Amino acid sequence: MSTGTGEKSLTNTVRVALGVVGAIALIFGLLILIWPEKTFSVITWILAVYAIIAGLIYIGLGAFSRERGGWSRIGYIVLGVLFVIAGIVAIANIASAASVLLLLVGLMIGITWVVEGIVSLSTLSDTSSKGWTIFFAIISIVAGVVVMFAPIWGALIVWLFFGISLVILGIIQIVRALRFGRA
Repeated sequence: MSTGTGEKSLTNTVRVALGVVGAIALIFGLLILIWPEKTFSVITWILAVYAIIAGLIYIGLGAFSRERGGWSRIGYIVLGVLFVIAGIVAIANIASAASVLLLLVGLMIGITWVVEGIVSLSTLSDTSSKGWTIFFAIISIVAGVVVMFAPIWGALIVWLFFGISLVILGIIQIVRALRFGRA
């Protein structure tokens, strides 16, 4: 095999990989933008199935592990049962589960932004750009508080922003795939 053929094969492999990743990002981004609720429900369903599978694995670890002590095995079994129950309840009530997940994501974003602002203020003495640090901290804390008071709204905005980002990055990746390896 000549070096030129190997390089061409590698170039084609990278091109296809970039194109596939770009197409997947574009498709997911469009799905989020066109059907945000349905797409989030599908993600919730996937997480519920994951919880059931993880629960069954924990139950198996607890039931069949010979190296673990009694309390550890019981803990795995209890944890597994809880995961399985949570997954089944989520699948049985997918719309409610999606709403709860959206609420939790929104609250987590808000809390994270507040903490990030507080941490930024705590590093004020170590930074040379005190004005920018204070500005960032205030914006972060205010945004976090706003999102905590309207967590579903905040999570939906982040979800739509995620969809827009996937569309843009998907298009860029597809263009990169088409241009990759060309002189």
